This record gives sequence, C-alpha cells and structure tokens, in this order.
Amino acid sequence: MEKDKNFQPDLEASDENLEEKGQELIKKIDKESATRTFSGWMKQFFFIACVLVSCYHLYTATFGPPVTLLHRSIHVAMMISLGFLLYPFGRKSNFSMPSIFDWLLAALSFATPIYIWQDYLGVVERAGNPNQTDMIMATLLVVLVLECSRRVTGNALSILSIIFIIYGLFGREMPGMFMHRGYDWASLSNHFFANTEGIYGTSVSVAASYIFLFILFGTVMHKSGMGQFFNDIALAVAGHTKGGPAKVAVIASGFLGSINGSAVANVVTTGAFTIPLMKRTGYSKEFSGAVEAAASVGGQLLPPIMGAAAFIMAEMLSVKYSSIIVWAAVPALLYYLGIIIQVQLRASKNGLVGLPKDQLPKAGKVMKERGHLLVPVLFLLYMLFFSGTTVIYSAVLTIVVTVFVSLIRKETRMGPTDLINALADGAKQTVSVAVACACVGIIIGVSSKTGFGLTMANTIIALGDTSIIFTLIFTMITCMILGMGLPSIPAYIITATIAAPALAKLGIPVAAAHMFSFYYAMFANLTPPVALASFAAAGLSGGNPMKTGIASVKLAIAGFIVPFMFVYSPQLMLIDTTFAEGAWVTLTACLGVFLISVAFEGFFMAPVALWLRAVITVGALLLIDPGIETDVIGVAVLIPLYIIQKKKGANYTPTPPSLEDL
Repeated sequence: MEKDKNFQPDLEASDENLEEKGQELIKKIDKESATRTFSGWMKQFFFIACVLVSCYHLYTATFGPPVTLLHRSIHVAMMISLGFLLYPFGRKSNFSMPSIFDWLLAALSFATPIYIWQDYLGVVERAGNPNQTDMIMATLLVVLVLECSRRVTGNALSILSIIFIIYGLFGREMPGMFMHRGYDWASLSNHFFANTEGIYGTSVSVAASYIFLFILFGTVMHKSGMGQFFNDIALAVAGHTKGGPAKVAVIASGFLGSINGSAVANVVTTGAFTIPLMKRTGYSKEFSGAVEAAASVGGQLLPPIMGAAAFIMAEMLSVKYSSIIVWAAVPALLYYLGIIIQVQLRASKNGLVGLPKDQLPKAGKVMKERGHLLVPVLFLLYMLFFSGTTVIYSAVLTIVVTVFVSLIRKETRMGPTDLINALADGAKQTVSVAVACACVGIIIGVSSKTGFGLTMANTIIALGDTSIIFTLIFTMITCMILGMGLPSIPAYIITATIAAPALAKLGIPVAAAHMFSFYYAMFANLTPPVALASFAAAGLSGGNPMKTGIASVKLAIAGFIVPFMFVYSPQLMLIDTTFAEGAWVTLTACLGVFLISVAFEGFFMAPVALWLRAVITVGALLLIDPGIETDVIGVAVLIPLYIIQKKKGANYTPTPPSLEDL
C-alpha cells in the first residue's frame, strides 16, 4: 500500500461529522448514553444541580461526610434524582423536558435521606424489626432504584434484581441446594434500607467516595486537553512506524481509557480521530473498528485509574488501591502487547506503512506544549504509593493540582468556566455508575441474607468437579453471560460475589480470583452478540458490527488467556514473589502472548501453515503453566517457527486488502 502523499492528518481535531455520528451511535447502542438534551431554563437548572452535587462530594471528601447511612442515602438520592430528570421513561418520551411524573420521582428520591436524617437512631435501632413507616420508606427506595436503573442501564439489571427479590421471598419453594428459609417483605426490604449490606452497601460506598472523585478528576483532565495530548504523543511516537495509525489508536485509547475507565465513551472519543487514519492507510473497516474497541476496553484494565470496578475490588478485598495497581500492571501490559503484535503482523501481511514523518507532530514539541499535564498523574501515583494519605484525599488534592498545572501553558489553561463545566460533567457522568451500584446492592443484599453466594460457589465447584481448569472455565462462562446483559460494574460485583469465592476455595489467591472475574466482566463489551464497544466502533468505521466484534475478540485474545496465566502463576500479579521470579514469569508470559498472537493472526514474516499454528498454540498454552519443563517446551516452539517462517518470508510479497474491505 503506497503512502498517500496528499494525506494530511487533522492533528488538532477529529472529524466533526464522524464525532456527531459517534454521539448518535452511542445513544442508540449504549443505554447509559440515551439522555435528554436540555435547553433554556431546564438546561441551567440541571447544570446548577450537577455543580451542587459535585460540590457536596468535594466538601465531604475534604472535611468528612455525615454518618455513614445518611451520607450514602444522600448520595443515592442525588444520583437517582438526576437520573429521573436526565433519562426519559421510554423511547417515545419527551427528550427535551422531564414530565410531571419525572419531577415527582426526582422529588420522592429525597424522602429516604430526609427520613433517615430526622430519625437516624430509630432507623438503626429498629434494623431487623421495622415499623410500618420504615417498611414504606424501604419499599419506596427499592421501587425508585429499580425504575431508575431500568432507565439508565436497561432492563437486564432491574429484572435480575427482581428475580433475586423473588428468590429471597420464596426461598422455601426453591429446589435442592437453592432452598432457604425464606423472608417476608418487611424483613427483606428493611435489609436493603436500614444497614450497609443492601442498597447502601459497599458498592454505593465506593461510588459516593472514590468513583465520584476519580470521574471528576477525569473530566477536569479532559478540560485541560489531556485527550489531545495523548493523541499527539501517540502520533509522534508511533505514527511513522509500520501500521502506525493502528498503533496510535492502541496507545491513545489505552492512555485515555486508563483515565476515564469507560470503554464505549473511549471508542467514540478517540475513534473519531483514529479510525479514519487507520482506514486511509489500508486497514479494513472491521479491523480498524476492532483495534479501537479492543484498545478502549483495555483502558479499564490499565492502571493508574482503570475504572470504577477496580475501586470496588479494593473495597471488597479490604486492600489499598495501590495494591490493585500493582496487581493489574503486568497483566494489562500483556494485553496491550498482544494487540500491538497483531497490529504489527497485520501491517506486515498487507504491506501497510506509517504516516509521513513531516506530517506528524514532534515529540519534543508535544511535551513542551502539553507534557506538564502528566504532572497530575505522577502526583496521583506518588500520593497513592508513598504519601500515606487516603485515596479520597489523594483524589481531591490531585484535582486541585490538575487545575493549577493547567495554568502553566496557554494551550491548557482552565478558566473558571472550564472548571465549573468540569464539575457539572463529573456529576452527570457519575449518574449511570452510581445508579448501577445502588441497584446491584439489592442483589448483594439478597445474597448476604440468604447465603446464595456460598451456594453458588459450592455449585460451581461441583460442576468443575474440584478441577481448577474446569472451575475457571465455568467461572469465565458465568462472567461472560452476566456481562452480556449488564454494565461492567454490576457484572463484576455479582461475579465477584458468586464466582470468586469458588476459586478461592480451590486454593487460588483471593486477589487472583477477583482479578479473574474482573477481566471477563470487562470483556463483555467486546464479545458478540452483545458487544457495545465493538458495535460503537463498527458504527464509526462503517464495518459489519458482528464481524467487528469477532475481530475485536481475536485482537483481544491475549486478554482472554492472561487471566488463566495469573491464576496459575500469581507471580504475574507480583504476589508473594521475588524480582527474579516475577521477571521470569513476565518474560515467559510475553513469549506466550507473542505465540498466541501469531497463531490467531496466522502470519509471521509469511503466512503460517495451519498445522504450525496449532503447534504454537500448544506452545503458548504450555507457557501458562509455571513449571520449568513446560516453559522450556513452550520456548522451544519458537525455534521451528523462526526457521520455517524465515525461509518462507524470503519469497513473500505483501497482499494489500481488497477495495471492498476499505
């Protein structure tokens, strides 16, 4: 594929038409983005409400929150009230103005915290023995959370929550091991409302503290121009290399995704810029979309911020968030290594070249103009690892540092308007996460009340017949099925509650068990038939959605293998290991990722024969097993691969993609 000498990449902004198309697609594909568009006084009212919500969370993070139950109830009330105003009842509802019914629901959202505030001691003391008013308030809370969740995340989470409620009510009629004593509605609803094991449980606690602040940090970073910096530095570093635009997509999407933690939003944000570049340099529509989707989903796995689920994992495991960063680092890099290798192999196979160097930004100039935006990220890492302060306080300080650092250069300077807009955007973007966390509290509440989690753990072990590999496979399937209908955060929370204990019972470290569940809950964004990130990318690229989803899974194959690697080799997560052990396991894992990438791409210097692809797949799987013998065999597979492909590669001529694919 020849270089397009007339091609001038737009390095300052993405294609406006494509960006608009992306926003339309995301509203159709992603339920969480199908929001109202306000104007006039309603726009001002909602804007001010969002700013006030952000100010409340910043204040409580800095000076301390009210008592636990009251603080969490206020947070939930704020989020679901914004949700009722922002998300319409249905597709035929008014998308510019809330109805009277929406205003009523938004107002009723504050009934619960007002009731808790005026009778806090009574509510706590009557937990387990509610009076009639307690029961009314609990019922109202459950109904509001279920309806708001239906609007915000779709039907799946609300329906699943209702199924769990039915399970809690009619436990005596359940078959076999799933039978339990059963609870009446007064007992069950009070469990959701009057303690910290139901709706106001761990997930809401994390949403009201860590998640809100780090989403706010992301919006502040975005206002300072961090997205443009990631695009420019990726272009400067990789744009000129073989298949450069695809590598730019991987690097930029990985960086941006690690900050905002949202796969679909990441696809639209960076995809509007990177997908046209990939298509213009010869990548097919489906492959271009798949690269963007796979790289964007990986942002939820990549430190330092990863995504909301990582904060919930830290809370569930009662560990410092810095520990999650350490555990996630090597597996995430292996995931991106797999994508980069396949991108490189595809470029070699099709003879694709990079962009002309004289049309790309210079790394030195980019760093001079926007490099100071890295200071807040480095400051955050310092605070998390070395300062000894809490994550919440670290987040607040990092937001302040970001504002001041942005003032250094005119290109990144944030004025008062930018800061206020960031506060409003932070609250608005938190609604979908917070509502999902509140609704999943119903499921967790039933599980804790009935012992369902322990029952499922025993069932998974029984199905796996005490075999680690079979139990892992059943857990993976469970995570993937749940993830198809649920947002990634509730999917992780549910699978971590149900599946992670089963893995821990088999002797797998708890951290590895949770990270295993975390990975497969995230990958639901990629895997057909429900693959939101892949479908959004296909909409931008013009490719076939299902083909794009399949190509995304193929590109992300390392991510599907890596969780098995760190379960069998916890050293890969740097758990209880020496430097030498960690380095060796990482090296063999890198070789395994290389082999599996070659096997799935079917190319290394020349097309790889089917029998050889089978052999190197076995070699890659052997490298998963931490034994020295299996490592030696796995590494030995590289020798015939290199010898055979070196000879074939001497006579290979690249085959450009057909015009239909472009």
